[in-house]
Amino acid sequence: MTRRGGNERTPLIGFKRHLRPEVIPGDAVYLMSEHGVTAVRGPHLAALAPLLDGTRDLAALLDAAAPDVPPARVAQIVGQLTRCGLLDHRTPQDSAAEDSAARAYWDLAATDASGTKGAVRVVTVGDPDDGGLAAACRRAGVPVARPGLPAALDLVVCADYLDPRLSDVDAARRADGRPWLLAKLCGTTLWVGPVFRPGAETGACWNCLAHRLRAHRSAEAPVRVAHGEAAVGVPHAGLPATVALGAQIATLECAKWLAGHRGKEHDSVITLDTLNLSSRAHPLTRRPQCPQCGDSSLMARQSARPVVLAERHRTVRTSGGHRALSPQAMLDRYRHLVDPITGVVKEIRRDTRGPDLLNVYRAGHNLALNPRHMTELNASLRQESSGKGRTPLDAQVGALCEAVERISGRWQGDEAVVRGSLRTLGPDTVHPGDCQLWHERQFAERARWNAGGHPFHQVAEPFEVDAELDWSPVWSLTRERHVLFPTALLYYHAPDTVGRRMVRADSNGCAAGSTLEDAALQGLLELVERDAVALWWYNRTRQPGVELTASDDGWTADVLQAHRELNREVWALDLSSDLGVPVFAALSRRTDRAARNTAEDIVFGFGAHPDPAIALSRAVTELNQMLPPVLGSRPDGTGYACADPVALHWWRTASRDRMPYLAPDPRVPSRTPLDYRRSAAGCLLEEFHNLRRTVENKGLEVCILDQTRPDLGLPVVRILVPGLRHFWPRFAPGRIFDVPVSLGRLAEPTPYRELNPIPLFV
Repeated sequence: MTRRGGNERTPLIGFKRHLRPEVIPGDAVYLMSEHGVTAVRGPHLAALAPLLDGTRDLAALLDAAAPDVPPARVAQIVGQLTRCGLLDHRTPQDSAAEDSAARAYWDLAATDASGTKGAVRVVTVGDPDDGGLAAACRRAGVPVARPGLPAALDLVVCADYLDPRLSDVDAARRADGRPWLLAKLCGTTLWVGPVFRPGAETGACWNCLAHRLRAHRSAEAPVRVAHGEAAVGVPHAGLPATVALGAQIATLECAKWLAGHRGKEHDSVITLDTLNLSSRAHPLTRRPQCPQCGDSSLMARQSARPVVLAERHRTVRTSGGHRALSPQAMLDRYRHLVDPITGVVKEIRRDTRGPDLLNVYRAGHNLALNPRHMTELNASLRQESSGKGRTPLDAQVGALCEAVERISGRWQGDEAVVRGSLRTLGPDTVHPGDCQLWHERQFAERARWNAGGHPFHQVAEPFEVDAELDWSPVWSLTRERHVLFPTALLYYHAPDTVGRRMVRADSNGCAAGSTLEDAALQGLLELVERDAVALWWYNRTRQPGVELTASDDGWTADVLQAHRELNREVWALDLSSDLGVPVFAALSRRTDRAARNTAEDIVFGFGAHPDPAIALSRAVTELNQMLPPVLGSRPDGTGYACADPVALHWWRTASRDRMPYLAPDPRVPSRTPLDYRRSAAGCLLEEFHNLRRTVENKGLEVCILDQTRPDLGLPVVRILVPGLRHFWPRFAPGRIFDVPVSLGRLAEPTPYRELNPIPLFV
């Protein structure tokens, strides 16, 4: 269209190219767009709208609108529509040369593409089919840099985002500061992005992404070990159409970047499933402690500081205890950690086995385990992080927190360490035997214990006080100073620097919480709970029953009914020890097989809390959590959804009638809420310190390690109390022999050879 009036430098005024005006006299001007319709009303708009076609500058517009629209009103309307983002002011040269469809696209992208600068360099890593990327870029009007000439953006194509050669690409781009876009055009699912921006205040590097991807591909671990940790290749899949589609998407992202468009997609991995055409954005954030683009000293500095716990009010009460944040607030705050590519938790999904009331959710592989082969991967009830609760929301948050707890406790290489031996490092070192608590006979029979292959029952080698190994600082709340524990006792899969497995970490005392204080309380409660369970289980003492329905709790009644419908009965035992905290076991068995003397499929759960109602709720929800693997069992002993040999033997052979310690002690009345003193603590910190003082009054030391990772932010701690017993088979002299006698449960300590030969397997 011929420009009317003005000169060659004054801008032409018109509706943005993605808008088409429709004037409805007496009603409004409707601006039609693929994103919807905007109705604009006001005096003189109907007369002025047809003139805003981008062919007139302001002077010509004033002339054309006269005499129907006064000049002042024209200027006012133009100003208002411009401020609303509806009008465009473009030079005559741009107007003459523009592709109206392209201009409409850039308008919708809120980008002025007239200043597109620079060229793209196409780089392939390995031998992937790049789908003719250079040609695709040229057809799209994206300049391609010639060899040796500068580029504004590198487009890097690979077959695997974990190709180790990408580390060299990342290092080179961080050295010269040039941004680069990563893409994978092969496979049924195409990957494009993110745009890595070296030197930017925000934004991650390739190493940040690779860190997350490696964790999600733990199932490859046995293959990687077999091939000397080399990258694991898979057959390439794809069609010419899918590769070309990937090339076009990558080209589009290059065009957007060079045009100056900056959106959330550039900080994300965009995936497109070509089988069902579903797409998803996976946001990537920088890891503050990344050794390449962040500060790798953050974790070491955190460990060097005293752990200071602060007073925080208990804002909500959940089925799992008092918390500073509600479950919904926790999920809202940390939901971004759940993503199969850029998150630390791949997914949170409901376990569909059994009635919905069980509320069991899974959150991927348990990173506290380190399987060397498929047998170990499947041979544990704890092979996945999971969550429990009275509601689905409670269980989802529990699964997320347990997964993050395990991830935070895994060795990552930036932790504080000091090298030395127990003898040379002085009195502030803690002998690992005080925590691991293996008996000398267990060391002597180590080969027999370890032959079973169960990851929970492996006995380490005897500790040598002169062995040189890594130690890490832990804050002793009791001594009010740092003490040293073996690093391999604190972090899962820390390197075995002496070539011998004298120390190994487990999750006992580890917890995540809404605050550091919350996590500390949960960690200490877990230690108290498991100590109490060990006293009962290995001594096989008779314990009082607990009246499950005494509190008139409708939820508990529903659980009991759900178990009855599964031909099961539920009961509970009071396991509370000398530490003054209510500890309960909830148990369930089949009732339709007892007459035939076949498997009762006995499962159990445990709970501890100063509030007995919460402790019992925890035990019952954990019982529900342990139920799904036995729901498919058959009378012939098959059908279990678990390969754990110890668990299978238990389910197939355990009987309440033949094992009296599993049943309530008939000599004492069942406990009711009136038998327990409720905690009067007003905040999480007070609750924690009350329990801490109780433990310290038994001559025990309470230590805390803050394992919160800077990139995750969810508070995680490891509580250590040397002397408290794990509920796995740890038979060194101490509480497991002494406390049952002091409590009057036994007249004398149980001889070693008469301890329960069935190791606890959860």
